Amino acid sequence: MAHDIAIIGGGLSGLALAAELEAAGADYVLIEARDRLGGRIRTVRVGSAAFDLGPSWFWPGQPRLAALADRFAIPVFEQFATGELSFEDEQGGIQRGVGFSSMEGSLRLTGGMAALIEGLSNSIPSGRIHLDSAVRTISKTGDITLTSGATLAARRIVLAVPPRVAAGIAFDPVLPGPVIRALTAIPTWMGGQAKLVAVYDRPFWRDRGLSGDAMSRRGPSVEIHDASPASGEIGGLFGFLGVQPHIRNGHTEAVKAAAIDQFARLFGDEARRPLRVFLQDWAFEPHTSSALDHTSPDGHPHYGLPHALRDIWDGRLSFCVTETAPEFGGYLEGALVSAEHHASRMMTEVV
Repeated sequence: MAHDIAIIGGGLSGLALAAELEAAGADYVLIEARDRLGGRIRTVRVGSAAFDLGPSWFWPGQPRLAALADRFAIPVFEQFATGELSFEDEQGGIQRGVGFSSMEGSLRLTGGMAALIEGLSNSIPSGRIHLDSAVRTISKTGDITLTSGATLAARRIVLAVPPRVAAGIAFDPVLPGPVIRALTAIPTWMGGQAKLVAVYDRPFWRDRGLSGDAMSRRGPSVEIHDASPASGEIGGLFGFLGVQPHIRNGHTEAVKAAAIDQFARLFGDEARRPLRVFLQDWAFEPHTSSALDHTSPDGHPHYGLPHALRDIWDGRLSFCVTETAPEFGGYLEGALVSAEHHASRMMTEVV
């Protein structure tokens, strides 16, 4: 069956674009390689509490995400940052009250970021969405071949996946060298990161006047924050791992054990008794990152749409993802910016 538009990728940008097209009455289909929607947004639950294994925050001054939360009646709350920050030196020595909470003032969503995905997906008819459908080839004629062997056709194709992932798709004809070089040069935001979440029966560190924030030069987590829900009825700590991808690969249980030891050093022996421990290693998610992402950029990259990625196949092949957004690149807000710009341009062309 042929469609006007095929969106490849069911993360925030792809879903937001699909919701815009649905509201406008456009003909589209959304194709997602995973068996779930959300892309880099992944939220797990322990009882009624939600914990993000992907992005957790947004900030004041990011109006699209705030408006989306309001649209779906998702309660917003501030990141917990009351109490002392902890610092761990190379030998495991602990200092209190050093530095400041880097995420103070950031905002979180009740139900986790997956609440956005649920809200968007509920606005899209299920028949428009194809899960478990990795794309194998894309031709200039608009034919899309899936790993299952099924084929789809579309007049326009939107790649709502990280550019380095898009570079791994087989195109017919092969994309020009400058296009491939531009795709592979764009780092996947947080693509080389791993995030560990430990869940506890309560946020016990608060009893000791600790915020749950910590910086460490010993590790395995280099940066730690309170991940508890707004109610505080259950506790959570999460850490960004500082162990390089090639070292941590294949050692999930050892990394988890080392992280719990570290939490105990920082916050006390109660940290040794988590209810659950989750580790999400994005570096080895083939639908998120490539081997190039195992080396993280030194800072926040200067994102946007390179000239080489404009007007491919006479404008029939385009990119809609946070890394190509004209503003807020790398953030969830950037994914919504990209979707907004794409939807506006597409509907103008249809008219």
